[in-house]
Amino acid sequence: MWACDTIVPMKLMLIRLRFVLEVIFDTILPLRARSARTKERTAEDVPLTPTVHELLGSRITTLMDYRQSAVQDLVRSLKYDGSGHAARLAATLLADYLHEEVSSQRAFSQKKILIVPVPLHAGRVRERGFNQIELVLKNLPQEFRDSTLSTFVPHALARVRATKQQTRLPRPERLSNVAGAFMAPNAALVNKTHIFLIDDVTTTGATLVNAATPLRRAGAEVTLLALARA
Repeated sequence: MWACDTIVPMKLMLIRLRFVLEVIFDTILPLRARSARTKERTAEDVPLTPTVHELLGSRITTLMDYRQSAVQDLVRSLKYDGSGHAARLAATLLADYLHEEVSSQRAFSQKKILIVPVPLHAGRVRERGFNQIELVLKNLPQEFRDSTLSTFVPHALARVRATKQQTRLPRPERLSNVAGAFMAPNAALVNKTHIFLIDDVTTTGATLVNAATPLRRAGAEVTLLALARA
């Protein structure tokens, strides 16, 4: 029993140590090429092309086109390198779009507005060390997080089932892969609110659509957003 109790904390400690070392190495060694390119860019260098897609019967707005090289660099340096500059840059681009959308929503409805990231499973967070879209939302201007315009609620949604990575699956399998993978742990928190549910990249829309389901069942109105569409 003692061995089991010590192995888990030691494993978590090693995972955290690895992440800290990676951050240190990224500081003292040459940056990965994509992160180096992204670090040289400003918001004006990344094409912002908000587009509405009808995916799986739902409307999903994507802000950027993943086929653009600057967008690929941004998303990959955020997702795989945990780049702080990429997170801040993506937050700037997202804020430009959200400001008008949130202001419009507030003008026509009294519902409280929540900003919610699509969560990773706890095991994936331990493995990677972070949730990339949560990093972005934490870098939004204060007014989007402190209830001035909206409220950032990272735990309004939980991923309760580990799933295979969507990018590794054929399109027909992606919907079933994430079916039932999410839940709203506190229905009262989201009831009668308007939620902007945000992910980093969407393809078929399966993850966003399934993630929105428990929020809608709990009484929330949900707008689906992704930084880019692949």
